[in-house]
Amino acid sequence: MSDPVESASEDLPRKRVRNYGTGRVALLEAAVRVVARGGLRKLTYRAVAEEAGVTHGLVVHHFGSRDALIEEAVAHAIRSSLSSSQLDTGTGAADDFAVGLGSMVESGPELQAFQYELLLEARRRPELLPQLRALYEEYFEATRHDLSRTLSRPVGRGLSRLVFAALEGLVLHQLVFGEREVTEEALTELRGLLRALADEPGDA
Repeated sequence: MSDPVESASEDLPRKRVRNYGTGRVALLEAAVRVVARGGLRKLTYRAVAEEAGVTHGLVVHHFGSRDALIEEAVAHAIRSSLSSSQLDTGTGAADDFAVGLGSMVESGPELQAFQYELLLEARRRPELLPQLRALYEEYFEATRHDLSRTLSRPVGRGLSRLVFAALEGLVLHQLVFGEREVTEEALTELRGLLRALADEPGDA
């Protein structure tokens, strides 16, 4: 795929120009915000430059092609997501499972929206799937490991995927509807279920 049609950024209001910094990471974070707001089709050099408050040429200099910009933005999102995922960060106690999930959504909504935009785009662009698969495999493994500690026994793929799906659904709903208190209520119920499972012997 070649360079983008730059006109896609023309409908972004000029007043959005901000000074987030001129380094490579600042440009990648600007790219995440552009995609979170308008989808991958809005990701152009000019849109990123405008979001970051830098010149179009600086973005070209750092990335060279739109493909490279997309690839590096995805890699940056993966690194950022895994460091802030709140998975596999607890003490192993059921009451600490997924602690901080609601605050994670509040503090980084653009990053979460970026991931969901990529998931939808991957249905149309299969070349995005390998990186997304790598990201989600990390999520799945972190969930499985944390559940294994919480339940004090090995946890299979079915249960770990079920719990991860619940967590991801809570993230998506909070991202769209707000209502962090609903997220916290649901997590309280989930932790209660995990306490009950921890007390019951048998396969997980």
